[in-house]
Amino acid sequence: MSTADPRTRGIDLDRAKATVDAILDDFLTAKARSAVQRETKQFGGLLTGLVDAGGKRLRPLLCVIGWHTATDAQEPPALWHLAASLELFHAFTLIHDDVMDRSATRRGRPTAHRVLAARYAGCGQARARDWFGTSGAILLGDLALVWSDELLHRGHPAPRQLAAVLPLLNAMRTEVMYGQYLDLLTTGRTPDLPTALTVIRYKTAKYTIERPLQLGAALAGAAPPLLAACTAYALPLGEAFQLRDDLLGVFGHPHHIGKSTLDDLREGKATALTALALERAGPHDRTRLEELLGDRTLTEEGAAEARRIILDTGAPYTVEEMIDDRYHQAMTALHHAHLPDNAIHALRTIAEAAVYRTS
Repeated sequence: MSTADPRTRGIDLDRAKATVDAILDDFLTAKARSAVQRETKQFGGLLTGLVDAGGKRLRPLLCVIGWHTATDAQEPPALWHLAASLELFHAFTLIHDDVMDRSATRRGRPTAHRVLAARYAGCGQARARDWFGTSGAILLGDLALVWSDELLHRGHPAPRQLAAVLPLLNAMRTEVMYGQYLDLLTTGRTPDLPTALTVIRYKTAKYTIERPLQLGAALAGAAPPLLAACTAYALPLGEAFQLRDDLLGVFGHPHHIGKSTLDDLREGKATALTALALERAGPHDRTRLEELLGDRTLTEEGAAEARRIILDTGAPYTVEEMIDDRYHQAMTALHHAHLPDNAIHALRTIAEAAVYRTS
């Protein structure tokens, strides 16, 4: 995501990203130094590798922008640590998500459970290695969750700030768990569009865009009308962000997205894209697409067939229209929000980068 945009007028997103990166690096380096055993140092190092592996830092940046929607005061340490803690929480969700999806790669690298499985020396059997990798990754994700909370408090937010932030933070954590469960519940089933959009709202829109923006604003003392304005911008943008992800997950380039484009098809993800394709396909193509979606042994040849059926239905073009529509909803909400100019320009920059991307 390119953030070097002069229109941000006072919110230097590159500086914000660098500040968050520095806090994460200092925190994780200190954790590595305090590890008593070599094994635990290596274990925590996996988390460092994931956090350092080129994430967009979208949630921390939105948190920083949220602060500027409510005040022109200098960013305090409490804001930077809150923003950085969101990236550790995101690492937790990614690690557990990769376990549930049985993904092999993340951000162009082997996933945590694959790395841990390869390290297991207790038994040569593949089943034992997979068990170890899955179990270790669950623990690593839990560690990221615990450390995200610790990092938040390292910024020493005032009691009134904590009182404003914690309800939103707790809501975000609950919503993403509900969203993930709904995603699991619908995976492998014939999806419908309303259900797919409900999953998007809980798993992505609220967690990725709405809550980070609100958290920064709440830390600055934002009143309910401002938090509502954040929501009006964030929810359609978050839906557009995930709809783009769904397209990239099937039609993107693995080098750009950092994972195989077979994963979503093999899992049978109940996305808006597949819901539309199944709804529109003729009887023969629908039956064949249902056979291909969720096939754990799906080959590149089978994936190409699935993509051909999806394209023939026109579903990708409809999803593109849905993305454009939601992007314009977000921009309209931003126009009516009466936010400071610097926040408006930064949010426009974020929106363009989040929606019109190739990775």
